[in-house]
This record gives sequence, structure tokens and C-alpha cells, in this order.
Amino acid sequence: MPQEDDARTGLRERKKRATRVALSQATIRLCVQHGWDNVTVEDIAAAANVSVRTFRNYFSGKAEAIAAGHLERMLRIADELRARPADEPLWDSLARAVHTQFAPADAADGGPAHDQRWRDGLRLMLAEPALQGEVVKANAAAQDELAKAVAARTGTDEAHDLYPQLVAAVVSAGSAVAVEHCLRADSPAPLGPVLTEVFAQLTQGLPTP
Repeated sequence: MPQEDDARTGLRERKKRATRVALSQATIRLCVQHGWDNVTVEDIAAAANVSVRTFRNYFSGKAEAIAAGHLERMLRIADELRARPADEPLWDSLARAVHTQFAPADAADGGPAHDQRWRDGLRLMLAEPALQGEVVKANAAAQDELAKAVAARTGTDEAHDLYPQLVAAVVSAGSAVAVEHCLRADSPAPLGPVLTEVFAQLTQGLPTP
């Protein structure tokens, strides 16, 4: 039956996506906690409770696995945007979609000491040269997917119209600026309020302070 085949295909894809997420999260967690050079693929596979072969089926190495986390988050933002009410202003929908996906990071706060250690480890990981190329590729794919969601929402063409690609790039850059701001703050700062400020300024057209 075609419907049953579609359901099975959908289930397989969801399982694959869940495995990718689990492997990416395990890679990020271990590299932040122990340092890039101190984490092996074997360590990641063990932490995610899969075989090394399974890891290799999804990712070529640590850098690709970490970058996949950014791509997955942006894919969920695109999904969230598609699910928002059609009559909601676009930038309100985008702000809420971004907050929905970044909220777990705020909810997981483990106190100032934990935050500081995590921030220091995250900064070191993100500065790793081996990661830069993969992040660029993931960001390009993420912006393309978000542009499709923006185009569907606004009745534009993501392949030919400037608007959806521009919005996707601005959302990506604004989110990255918020994260970077929090990582470089003198004391641990929750991401949520910074994202609120970022999107408030974007919605207003970035007025001169």
C-alpha cells in the first residue's frame, strides 16, 4: 500500500534524523568537556551507544558531526516557522521559532560554575580550525532550508527572489551574534533575553542607537 510505504519511509527518516542528532550532541558534549584533541570517534560512539561503524555511516569525523548540530537546529526553526499561524507577522514567527529551539540551552543551566566551564569549552571547540569548513557548509544548507520556509510563508521564490534568502541570512547571523555575545560576556548570561533584543532590533529595522 502506498500510504504504508510512505509511513515506513517517514519513520526511517525520523529514526535517521534522531540518530544524527544523538551523535552530534554526544560529539559536542564530549569535545566541550574534554577538549577537541582528547575525544575520539570511539568515545563518541560509546557515549551515543552505537558502533563506530554507525558513526561513520553518518559522519566523516568530529567536525562534520558538530556542524550537523547547527544544521539540525536551523531545520527545526524552519519546521517551526511552517507550523506558526499564517496570520502572525513574519518576524514575530521567526523570533518565536528561534526561541523555541534555543530555549533548552537556557533551561539546562547548571549554575554559574557549570556555565563558565561550558562557555570556556565551547569557545575553544568553536575556534578549532578543523571545524570551520564544516560550519560554513552546514550554515549554507541551513540558510537554504530556512529560505524555503520563508518563501512559502511570504509567497516568494527562494530560488529567484532576494527576500527569502536575505531573511534567512539575517536570522542566521542574528542568532550567531546572540550566541557569540553570550559566550564572550564577562559573566554567564542566558541566551533568551539576548535573542529577544536581537529580534526586537531586527524587527525595528536596526535603528541607529
